[in-house]
Amino acid sequence: MTKEGKLIIFSAPSGAGKTTIVHHLLGEVPDLEFSISATTRAPRGDEEDGKDYYFISLPEFTHRIAKKQFVEFEEVYTGTFYGTLRAEIERIWAKGKTVIFDIDVEGGLHLKRKYNEQALAIFVQPPSLEVLKERLTGRGTDSAEKLAERFEKAEKELNYAPQFDIILKNYDLQTACKEAKTLVTEFIAS
Repeated sequence: MTKEGKLIIFSAPSGAGKTTIVHHLLGEVPDLEFSISATTRAPRGDEEDGKDYYFISLPEFTHRIAKKQFVEFEEVYTGTFYGTLRAEIERIWAKGKTVIFDIDVEGGLHLKRKYNEQALAIFVQPPSLEVLKERLTGRGTDSAEKLAERFEKAEKELNYAPQFDIILKNYDLQTACKEAKTLVTEFIAS
């Protein structure tokens, strides 16, 4: 059995900047290793299996749910599942590293409840819903229908912020990255 370690959870509505902050931290804090989520969605752009996500089929995903191989999973969008494999966390802990997550809001809260004191849950808050909409539209990666679904989900997710340990306001990316590094390094050292 693997020695249990710590987890850092970054959650936010899509477009709030959590992925950028997590990538910054991975370059700055050597004790961290990224938890690769599993998903049933198709790769986007230059995403790679086993690096960005574990891309698995819906039948395989549901089989793994039945075998209780996920510590958390969710149908984030209709027909599209995301989840964290228990083996992924154990793999990182076995290396003596702290697991860092870039995960949707409900998945983040589920992990926080499951790991409690071992976890630091940070909610990345965008300056406003309008700025979030501009960021998502500016990406140019989603159809109008998918954008509408993301906006609706983002509005709901912003209400979950108080349930996290910390709300990190991302009004200025450099400042948010600096604050995140301080929070993470202090938690790892505690």
